[in-house]
Amino acid sequence: VAFRFISGLPHGAYFGIAAVVASSMVPNDKRAGAVARVMMGLTLAMLLGNPIATFLGQHFGWRSAFALVSAIAMCTIALVWQFVPDRHDEPRSDPRKELRAFTKPQVWMALSIGAIGFAGMFCVFSYLAPTMLEVTKVSPQWIPFGLAAFGVGGIIGNIAGGKLFDRLQFRAVGWIMVWSMAVLIFFTFAASSLWSVLLGIGLVGTMIAMAAPLQIRLMDIAHEAPSLAAASNHAAFNLANALGPWFGGMAITAGYGWTSTGYIGAATALVGLGIYLIARRMKGGH
Repeated sequence: VAFRFISGLPHGAYFGIAAVVASSMVPNDKRAGAVARVMMGLTLAMLLGNPIATFLGQHFGWRSAFALVSAIAMCTIALVWQFVPDRHDEPRSDPRKELRAFTKPQVWMALSIGAIGFAGMFCVFSYLAPTMLEVTKVSPQWIPFGLAAFGVGGIIGNIAGGKLFDRLQFRAVGWIMVWSMAVLIFFTFAASSLWSVLLGIGLVGTMIAMAAPLQIRLMDIAHEAPSLAAASNHAAFNLANALGPWFGGMAITAGYGWTSTGYIGAATALVGLGIYLIARRMKGGH
């Protein structure tokens, strides 16, 4: 448990700073697309990493998957060292200024949208394997294909989310929440057959379209503290990663079945949409 905690520490810091660096290298109207390209690493991990790790775990033991992750991390260090610009003239961040950003209500509204509205994706994804085994009635060999379908959806959603925010700004978040509710409800009906469940989980994967818009939103409203705000976005998503499976687990334990995760996820997306609408009405909500 301790090492699980330690392994999670670099996550928010890395993606937060990477988003700040990427957005600083392009014009303002291209920032969401640049951040989406950074997030492409997450979607590729879902498309390739999860199925490969599942395959390795099934055939060579779970330690082999962690060894692969470590090797990829070493390659990442070398690539960052080689290609990321080292800008010595860049102003250093002030921790007090960064923390003051959290006195802004709009910062907390954006984080709440991510923590609650995004929980539905993790609710369904966390129980995908037992859903495919118990509801779809497929063999375990099909689970990596389900993970890959989720990854394909993630790549499509990631690209779409960046383009949508560049075009609609904060309004993109509202449309993505509506889309999320629709695909989560569709998943509950799609789980009964193999080909429809692959389509359904692929559509759920498109929910990652939320990542880049919320990232840029936080960086805009906390412009004096972009690093901490950007990193906090991933903290919110990790909270969603905890809340979604917890809510889904309670529904399953209560006897509502494996597909109840879709309904629970749609409910969290509805709450996220409500938070978005409140944020739009507040000062600085446009």
